[in-house]
Formats: sequence, structure tokens, C-alpha cells
Amino acid sequence: MSTPEDLSVDIVIVGAGPTGLFAGYYAGFRGLTMAIVDSLPETGGQVTAMYPEKMIYDVGGFPAIRGRDLVKGLFEQVAPWKPTYLLGRKAEGLSQVDDGVELTLDGGQRVRAGAVLVTAGIGEFTPRPLPAGDGWLGRGMVHFVPALDAHRGQHVVVVGGGDSAFDWALALHPIASSVTLVHRRARFRAAESIVREARDLGITIITDAEVIELRENTGGALAEVELEIKGGQREVLPAQSVVAALGFTADLGPIENWGLEIDHRSIAVDSTMATARERVYAAGDVAAYPGKVKLIATGFGEAATAVNNIAVLLNPDAHLFPGHSSNVE
Repeated sequence: MSTPEDLSVDIVIVGAGPTGLFAGYYAGFRGLTMAIVDSLPETGGQVTAMYPEKMIYDVGGFPAIRGRDLVKGLFEQVAPWKPTYLLGRKAEGLSQVDDGVELTLDGGQRVRAGAVLVTAGIGEFTPRPLPAGDGWLGRGMVHFVPALDAHRGQHVVVVGGGDSAFDWALALHPIASSVTLVHRRARFRAAESIVREARDLGITIITDAEVIELRENTGGALAEVELEIKGGQREVLPAQSVVAALGFTADLGPIENWGLEIDHRSIAVDSTMATARERVYAAGDVAAYPGKVKLIATGFGEAATAVNNIAVLLNPDAHLFPGHSSNVE
């Protein structure tokens, strides 16, 4: 859909990860118009940004599903309801209006809605920088790998020692000319099983080493990286791509100033998923209550609970129970 300067919808969903996309489906199912806002430039949230190629094993109905395939399915599920996507946009201010709320985005665009559903996951996350990679982002260095094929036939250097670094190394190994994982310590944060799998596959792992320089060829493209290994030894590796998987920092950004009850980057909710502020709800990893278990599957249920309660808020004559979707033609 088009994205006019100012917009009026029944519900605005802040966060386009799996929980937000499923909430969009449920909003459409309940006959509500919606806008979905996310600071990332594409849908899928953490799944798209951090592990699109990783297999997920705890989504009901799928013995295993690749991250990007789950996002694709959720995107297609909500598509018939024609949500307005406001991607690459940050939700900043929130104010009450007579018949609802008004969300202000960066740049000043306003979205008026009957209610807000926050499905922001862990919030805005910022990758930790690779000091030697200053100026190389998008020129051969990436923090995440949305499309594996972009690295087919390349010499790839993955920097990091956590699960994400090993996930990328394992995913790229079958298609890259070579994959080398570089970590500044001898011990890894990643699970022992995934480290063992990488070693068994013959992926080169260099520890106690840091990338100190990225170098270009005569055409200006990334060609190699130089490492400094503990003890002062230097080593140069061919590299058309560097994946800087050094972790990230996360915070809720402006949402923390919306008058919600927040503890450790989570928003307190009640059994209806309502927050401490009128007409503001939360679901998914960002929502907190006693006994909460942070799973994608949990987020799906919370999204349905939140939207059904919002439907009654917006129309007191509506039923809380939406009926079974299998009865809808």
C-alpha cells in the first residue's frame, strides 16, 4: 500500500518481526485496518537480520523451518489484509487523542490509531563495530547475511566467537570458496556442539587473533584482510567479504519514554496484554509477566490475545472470541 504523510488506522503495530506479522494477520481477521512500523528496512525482525538461514525447531506444525521461510509465510499470511508497512522508520512519540492515540515517526509523520500494539522484540539493536572495518560497511563488510547467494564463490572471513558467528560460518561453508572464522580469544561463547560441527567440516578457525586491516584491490573492492595473532605474528587472508558477527547492543529507544512500566527492556502487561498506559498493548519478547517464556510460539498466542482484546476495546459490541478461522471462507 502507499504510505501517505499522515495515516489513520484501527491499530498500529510497532515491530515487524514474527509476532508483529502474526498480529497483523489477526487484526485483519478481526476486520481492523493496520499499519506496521519497524526501524529495520524489511520485515522479519531479528529472524531476518540475524539468522535467516538458521533452522527453527519450536514452531507448531513445522518439524523444522528455516528462518527466512517462516518470515515469508507470515508475510504472505497477512498480505490479504493489505497492511500499510512503514519500514526503516522509528516510532518516537506517543500521545493520547480524543478517540485513540497518535504515534509520531522520525521525520514527523503521524499515525493515528485506536490502539498501539508493541511487538518490538528486544527493541532496536545496534551491531557492535569491528574497529578495522570503519568505512567498509556495505563495501564488503556486513553484520548479517540476509542472502547467502550474495557470497557464493567468495573467500569469506567471519569475525566473532558466538553462536551467530558459527551459524554464518556453517551456512556459508557449502557455497563459499573458503570460510575462515577469526576470534580474538581462545575460548568461544558459542555452544560446544556448534563449534565441534564447524571443526568437523574443516572450517578454518583462527583464535587469539584480531582483524587489524581490510584492504582493497585496484578496483576498490575488498580483497584481503590482515590479522594480528597473539605474540605479534601477522597473517593475510584473501577476502571478498567479512561478516562482523560481534554481537549487538539493544534498547527500546523512545518507547521507554511512553509512560509504560518497563523493567530490563521488557514492558509489563496484564492477562489481556494491556500495558500501564491506556490503549497501549504489548506482545512477544518485549512483553513481561510472571512465568513468561520467551518463544516465537508464545508471541503468536500473545498477539492473538492482544488483538482480540483490542477489537473489543474499539467496538464494545464485538465478541472477545473471534470464532474459528476454519469457519471463514
